[in-house]
Amino acid sequence: MHTRTLGPFQVSALGLGCMSFSMGYGPADDAESARVLQAALDAGYSFLDTASMYGGGHNESLIGATLKQRRHEFVLASKCGLSKDETGKPVVNGRPEVLKKQCEDSLKRLQTEVIDLYYLHRLDPKVPVEESVGGLADLIHAGKIRSLGLSEISTASLRRAQAEHPVTAVQSEYSLWSRTPETSLLAACAELGVSFIPFSPLGRGFFTGKAQDVTHLTKDDVRCTNARPRFEPEAFAANSQLLQPFAELAKQQGCTLAQLALAWLLAQKNAEGEPTLIPIPGTKHLDYLLENAGAADLQLPPATVTALNELINESTIQGQRYTAALMASMDAERDRLAPTD
Repeated sequence: MHTRTLGPFQVSALGLGCMSFSMGYGPADDAESARVLQAALDAGYSFLDTASMYGGGHNESLIGATLKQRRHEFVLASKCGLSKDETGKPVVNGRPEVLKKQCEDSLKRLQTEVIDLYYLHRLDPKVPVEESVGGLADLIHAGKIRSLGLSEISTASLRRAQAEHPVTAVQSEYSLWSRTPETSLLAACAELGVSFIPFSPLGRGFFTGKAQDVTHLTKDDVRCTNARPRFEPEAFAANSQLLQPFAELAKQQGCTLAQLALAWLLAQKNAEGEPTLIPIPGTKHLDYLLENAGAADLQLPPATVTALNELINESTIQGQRYTAALMASMDAERDRLAPTD
């Protein structure tokens, strides 16, 4: 797989999002997950993304136990500042002392001496971003992490963070049907020299053509438990109508639906005409892992990119990516209200 620049690192053009090994999309088997992790490195993936919140530490422990002997083969990213309380409710805490404690715990679970890229998982509205970033900078100076990043951040918050300490990467949801980063964040990242990492690049499975509406999902599936409006039966049925012409475009390119969605992201260019995005599709299935890897070899014609932009975007689909309450709590969504930040 060809590589792209991520701050001081060279990584595979596609990374691997590891959350589904521990939570989010129904049960997973540790033995099979370990097999997929090993296969990912064998297939050329050299960028793995996890978080302390995924499975309450289970995800990091799985990666540590499985890949300890191959640690030199991949760039490791994890996240801090987001956890769950005893009731399962998400808790955001960006205080520096909390982030440092979470880092120490993550290092032990990951069985490594240093985390290559450490993200603030969510901005804490009660803690200035400069304080949280300052805490992460302390971890860099202590040799615990090599670089820092931000997740689901607004353009204004990114600029404030960058003034405190150089930011290596921003991670936010970005796909054909989730375009918030196009408002101003992608341009700001390019201006500041910050890498952009799209998560949920397959629309939580929608662009594989295999996703189902919420009436068919298990209780522990994030598309159901967090009430993603696009997966509610009426909206899902309407959105699914787009998959037929989407499949026709995939057929023209000789690829699968998932590969087409990933290739669209890989084809996005910055102001200098360079493709720089590093999507991190997640899967717990070996076949899908290898299928996704094939997207890195696709070169989409400009006409196909244009056709995809016109076919699927936030004006052609039904439903927001989150409920109204969740959208209001996301710092990244501030860019819709203040696009000139």
